[in-house]
Amino acid sequence: MYIKEIILSPEQAFDEVHALDHIRNVLNLKSDAAVRIHKRSIDARSKQVKVRMQVEVFGNEPVPPRVKYAVEKLPDVNGARRAVVIGAGPAGLFAALRLIELGWKPVLLERGKDVRARRRDLADINKKHIVNGESNYCFGEGGAGTYSDGKLYTRSKKRGDIYRILEILVAHGASEDIMIDAHPHIGTNKLPKIIQNIRETIIDKGGEVHFNTKVTEFIVSGNELKAVKAESGELFEGESFILATGHSARDIFEKLHQANITIEAKPFALGVRVEHPQQTIDKIQYKCDDRGNYLPASSYALVHQTHYKGKQRGVFSFCMCPGGFIVPSATAEGEVVVNGMSPSRRDSRYANSGIVVAIELEDMEAYEQYGPLKGLKLQKAIEKKAWEMGGKTQTAPAQRLIDFTKDKRSTDLAETSYQPGLLSVDMKEVLPDFIHNRLKDAFISFGKKMKGYLTNDAQIVGVESRTSSPVRIPRDKISLEHISTKRLFPCGEGAGYAGGIVSAAMDGERCAEQIVALYQE
Repeated sequence: MYIKEIILSPEQAFDEVHALDHIRNVLNLKSDAAVRIHKRSIDARSKQVKVRMQVEVFGNEPVPPRVKYAVEKLPDVNGARRAVVIGAGPAGLFAALRLIELGWKPVLLERGKDVRARRRDLADINKKHIVNGESNYCFGEGGAGTYSDGKLYTRSKKRGDIYRILEILVAHGASEDIMIDAHPHIGTNKLPKIIQNIRETIIDKGGEVHFNTKVTEFIVSGNELKAVKAESGELFEGESFILATGHSARDIFEKLHQANITIEAKPFALGVRVEHPQQTIDKIQYKCDDRGNYLPASSYALVHQTHYKGKQRGVFSFCMCPGGFIVPSATAEGEVVVNGMSPSRRDSRYANSGIVVAIELEDMEAYEQYGPLKGLKLQKAIEKKAWEMGGKTQTAPAQRLIDFTKDKRSTDLAETSYQPGLLSVDMKEVLPDFIHNRLKDAFISFGKKMKGYLTNDAQIVGVESRTSSPVRIPRDKISLEHISTKRLFPCGEGAGYAGGIVSAAMDGERCAEQIVALYQE
């Protein structure tokens, strides 16, 4: 086998029936030659959009399977040593799978509902403005990623084997395309079934999965975590505990603090969602009025360094969702939070992205009295203001983009993908000055980098506040065990050690491996 690099047109590269024939023609191979796409990425830097590909060409040897991970080879862990995993997001699910692979029995606790039952609660948020504090876009099987987008790219290549994570997802029903695309994406419509398949693997191999099981107490003896208690009063004991509760489980941070388990404030980011017509972004990126039937909805990544009152802070795009929707992501009544998602086909008329400002510890001085929870308190205060300005429902405050940069309240708003609806406000009444002014500066800069981006056909929707956890649960850099509480392994986004589905999954695997390494004997 050898790898060749070639360039095809989008019509050739994304032709589901004849793509391999086009590859053979370019390489001058026989019509029956065995070829397979290894990597694929879109190059839109010139006027003529191209698709760059790495292609595997096989000689007489058999074509090996792309996916080597085999669910059927996992051991049965009934009766094996128990590790309790708190949280069934990507970190918790992949930790549970890895524990099984290493011969341990995972006991997975999830405060929310299973992935199918969550749908009714999401419908209630969108249509009735009712927020279920235990079942929403953030809480429930699969975590925030299940119904938020399903992007699978990460810069955290040193944290683990990205390819392995993608293999496991394919083994549970994802398309093999995620293993070849430069920016892989599953889609919110397909992720639920994959998550359900992972849960079934865990149970089939002897693990336990408990839904509607909210942890309310940590039982510590000496300096060791011995058990956790659920709201029902049920006690869950284990030889070790992986805490993978996500960035929005605020009550967990507060319970840890009350139990004198060390936590600390950390930098995070907060801002807004900006929504454009997808056609506008396509025109900018592909330099054409119509992308046609073969090019996918285009995306972008932007960053700008701002200066305000002598302090430099970055402003950057986050979780860009081409052909997507803005969704309500509050986890409690009395707050408005927005996020983005895309279905697998990315065929919505809208493109949206978080545009967020980096917030450092010194920016939280007004909340210093809350100690390690100061960032959380700042976050909550802004979300409450967004709720109040939106009319004390899940209606979100919004402003047209040029109007925002000119501090002008919009007389009307554009159509939107955000189902609960928008209310025109002056966003400087929602956002603190140090965030508001940096966003204005950044949007003007983005308009210069992408001609046509700064337009009143776009609008901002507030607030995008759950980009990452404002709290870190400190752990040893090597063992991954909590710095002062033994047998507790903080994990994933909520613990402050990941930033997306893949990085959280890799962190979950690493924590499982360290439990076995430290406590196997």
